[in-house]
Amino acid sequence: MTVSSINSHDKERPILVTGGAGFIGTNFILDWLKTEKAPIINLDKLTYAGNLDNFSAISPDSMIEFIHGDIGDTELVRALLERARPQAILNFAAESHVDRSIRDPAEFIDTNIVGTFKLLECARDHWERLRGEEGRAFRFLQVSTDEVYGSLQPSQDPFREENAFVPSSPYAASKAAADHLVRAWHKTYGLPVLTTNCSNNYGPYQFPEKLIPLMIIQALSGKQLPIYGDGMHSRDWLYVADHCSAVRTVLQAGRMGEVYNVGGRNEKTNRDIVLAICAVLDAEVPRVDGESYCEQIGSVQDRPGHDRRYAIDSSKIESELGWSPQETFESGLRKTVRWYLSNRDWLAGSRQAPTGTEVNFNGLQI
Repeated sequence: MTVSSINSHDKERPILVTGGAGFIGTNFILDWLKTEKAPIINLDKLTYAGNLDNFSAISPDSMIEFIHGDIGDTELVRALLERARPQAILNFAAESHVDRSIRDPAEFIDTNIVGTFKLLECARDHWERLRGEEGRAFRFLQVSTDEVYGSLQPSQDPFREENAFVPSSPYAASKAAADHLVRAWHKTYGLPVLTTNCSNNYGPYQFPEKLIPLMIIQALSGKQLPIYGDGMHSRDWLYVADHCSAVRTVLQAGRMGEVYNVGGRNEKTNRDIVLAICAVLDAEVPRVDGESYCEQIGSVQDRPGHDRRYAIDSSKIESELGWSPQETFESGLRKTVRWYLSNRDWLAGSRQAPTGTEVNFNGLQI
């Protein structure tokens, strides 16, 4: 990765992106570099899902600096904020895999709750030292999930920002706690915060423990396409580039202290998603035996506490800020499958954790 040193003497002050080597953070940074002038500092712990190879194709003169570190490292973060004087902090850093949170919740508590608390304290200290326009312009944006709201019944309306938090998994509970902290730091200390709660993202660079890239790997390997239970668990699906544009919109125009739900208006069951993936693969890379990839679909035992349905009402961000998703599910899925087919080396490399140990794909995130 090319690194440009960024400091407070740059013409435009940078933004600090935490967790920028992960799936959504990567896409956000690549999108930002195409559309905005402010430099970026990418602070990432580089856990198994972080990958600096995601940035191998960026221009050598791109204004991006990488810092290997943890949002919970207060000394590091304070020094970074003092040196770079960022105009905003965007917190993408999170442990996000539900199955992993069920098996080992400790890391989720440490990163998503304690880490967010420490980052908030560093941000508050930084903000309180800013003067004039720098202080008025500063923002802390928390990137969160619709899973904090719990599960919907088939007849219930999609989640709105006013819905109570009813998290079901350790992951969802840790993100709900983090969101509460962000709101409290605004109400108690006046910290200028914004929060986005998004639906299921999909697109390039997603670590292949998640449903769509996992199904692509399994299909191309001739293995079973495992679907939890009856496959009728329903989610709203959001193409990651649309999510990135929503985050940029909220950062630039969102009302202080407000929460904005971000969805794709693409509510699909897990079985529908897998069938759609198979249809695209059938068209792009047909099986040598002429059969459909659908023949590989199978059912596996459901996971504990599996929420039945999520759906997002995005009317607030659409009406207040003029944002709307640009991709249909069909167009976004086609782009996604084609990206993975064109980047099989990335896909193969991502199956190795940074420690060199094989990642376990028996669990799947859906």
